[in-house]
Amino acid sequence: MKLFNYRLSALITKEFTQIRRDRRVALSLIIPPVLQLLLFGFVLNSKVENLRLGVIDDSRTPESRELVATLSESRSFRLSGYFLSPDRLSDAITQGKVQAGLVIPYDYARDLQRGRQASVQFLLNAMDANTATIARNYAQGVLATYNAGLPSSGLHASFQQIAGADAGARGSVDLQPAFLYNPGLVTSWFTVTGILGLLCILNGSLVASATMVKEREAGTIEQLLMSPAGTSEVILAKIAPLFLLLCLMALLAIGLMRGVFHVPFHGSFLLVFGGAALCLLSGIGIGTFIATFTKSAEQAQLTSFFVNPPLASLSGALTPVEAMPHWMQPLTKFNPIYHFGVIARASMLKGSGFDTLWPNFLALLIFTVVLVSLSVWRFRKQLG
Repeated sequence: MKLFNYRLSALITKEFTQIRRDRRVALSLIIPPVLQLLLFGFVLNSKVENLRLGVIDDSRTPESRELVATLSESRSFRLSGYFLSPDRLSDAITQGKVQAGLVIPYDYARDLQRGRQASVQFLLNAMDANTATIARNYAQGVLATYNAGLPSSGLHASFQQIAGADAGARGSVDLQPAFLYNPGLVTSWFTVTGILGLLCILNGSLVASATMVKEREAGTIEQLLMSPAGTSEVILAKIAPLFLLLCLMALLAIGLMRGVFHVPFHGSFLLVFGGAALCLLSGIGIGTFIATFTKSAEQAQLTSFFVNPPLASLSGALTPVEAMPHWMQPLTKFNPIYHFGVIARASMLKGSGFDTLWPNFLALLIFTVVLVSLSVWRFRKQLG
């Protein structure tokens, strides 16, 4: 037993020394996770702000200027300029100089003063359908607020009665939404909690496959076979150093989430870190499995392109699962990143415990055991 511990400690020391000498592997454990977390956290934002707005004001009255001011004073739109004709406004939208256009007719103020329904035209560049939909909703919200303020300024809008003439006066419904778990509607909280699992899987697989392939190219695998160490000791010595270093990477990512993006931590830290550890082992299993089928680092990277993008796309880490087509949503259940995203978001934002999240932990544990077992079986077969 003592000899076994000595051999294992010597192999682990050798792995740490090899990783320390390879600066590219050491840097890949620090720089890419930090950059990916910061870039995705700041860039992936569902809010649309400062859309460039072009205006055609044929009315040129205080009422029309107030409407333009109401739209441009919101954070959603920024007044880019006035245009004299619809053709010029259309050309500006086509060329990307403005992203939205507002056309106010000549009789706009007169219709408002007479209690008539005034119509304005709102143009949107719908090449990006998501941005156009969000901008339309923003414009409707701003106009609803503007319409609510018309009676106070002496202007009245006319309403068409749809019910029968004998219908009595009806009450109104006032909606007061309550935003649970994210009162400030901070988009980055959803994004970075999903990216954490993405980093664990992708970086774990890339680093594991790179170190395995480089050692085969260097010829040290054959030297390990000549040593008195057993196959189990060699496999454990390969996995343990990578797992420990990747755990430090996960701790760094969690620290960035808390310090930079101010993600709350209502639940248990051990639950989040335990899920991250399982994700790391799954990533190491994927990377080791890929390395056993490739003979060079280029082949390993090319093979990972057929594995990592589908895992990232079907994880729900960057976009909600509900936004996917209905027939694709069940596929996310077979993705370890999805289950870790549920664990991280529920624990950190909602404060959920293990009694609620145990099905996701069980699924993540099954994925980890299967992937690590396959990689060990392939690696043992290769050593044999």
